[in-house]
Amino acid sequence: MAIGGGIAHFLGHAAEELDGERRIGGAGFDEFESLGIFFEERARIDQVGGAQADHRSRVGVLLGGVPGVLPGKVVILGGGVAGTHAAQMAVGLHADVTVVDRSIERLRELSDQFGSSLRTAYSTAAAIERLVKDADLVIGAVLIAGAAAPKLVTRAMLSTMQSGSVLVDIAIDQGGCFETSKPTPHAEPTFVVDGVVHYCVANMPGAVARTSTFALTNATLPYVRQLADLGWQAALRQDPGFAAGLNVHAGGITHPAVAQSLGIELAASPLQGG
Repeated sequence: MAIGGGIAHFLGHAAEELDGERRIGGAGFDEFESLGIFFEERARIDQVGGAQADHRSRVGVLLGGVPGVLPGKVVILGGGVAGTHAAQMAVGLHADVTVVDRSIERLRELSDQFGSSLRTAYSTAAAIERLVKDADLVIGAVLIAGAAAPKLVTRAMLSTMQSGSVLVDIAIDQGGCFETSKPTPHAEPTFVVDGVVHYCVANMPGAVARTSTFALTNATLPYVRQLADLGWQAALRQDPGFAAGLNVHAGGITHPAVAQSLGIELAASPLQGG
């Protein structure tokens, strides 16, 4: 598989549980199952953006290599569910894969899971700069629940990358984790900055709307039933995970990360005090 070809395969299946917690994106941050399904759909959109990214990059690198030719280098920023499954797909193609995360525990788990077929690196600006410089494909799989994604790849780093390399930003809905990212539509999914191809489609699952609708419905229907059977307050009080999804109530923002990102005072949750 060439750079860009089937790039969405590397985006990861994000609806599994690790250590009993929903992990989306990586860096030890958690999110909700419905959002996990959203990222899973991104992973399953075969060839969306990939063929165009490959055409624009003109690198012609087979990620898995062939006998006598080195494989392509894939760098995955974030070792959560999305990053883990992106790594699984890349390792399956025999690419040279490195996962970057700020959780030593998570990096240890990935090392145990993949063994010598995958390398891990602790997330620092210096480590990311060193890795992306030689990468053929960089996947941004970092997400902070409710907050803007951190900008892990700066414009300065971009200028050191190989011409024709590819960035895929699956955190674009949260602002993206590359400084040069900007949302793109399906009609024009890629753009080039400093010779580096960016794939930043904000609604990747929209390419397969029917499948996406069924997948998201399957994930959210249990919550809809709880709301219908118990009412919203009782349903949220009964399920701490569900309660963590409450963002807005009575015109106020009740989610700390969202309030902080928008610079708005945090409102008291209606669930406080029983």
